[in-house]
Amino acid sequence: MIRVELPSPLRRLASVEGEVTLDVPAPITQRSILDALEARYPMLRGTIRDRDTGKRRPMLRFYACDEDWSFAAPDAELPAAVVSGAEPFLIVGAVAGG
Repeated sequence: MIRVELPSPLRRLASVEGEVTLDVPAPITQRSILDALEARYPMLRGTIRDRDTGKRRPMLRFYACDEDWSFAAPDAELPAAVVSGAEPFLIVGAVAGG
């Protein structure tokens, strides 16, 4: 099972508390995790990535094993610790301001 942590606004939208666990078929990539997440929680479609282009929304970041995966290829395989469920895949709201 893949563990996913969502930012608070997306947890409220999906009506979940805490971490989400998903059964994701291999290979485990950003795209496969987000596909599984949107299939299970259709209300999240278009909130994490653009519906038409599939690109990550600019104010969200993706992290795996303390590394920023926001600009990695969507089909790049994620680290073994995420694949095994030892570490979560994090979707984090970016901080902006001046």
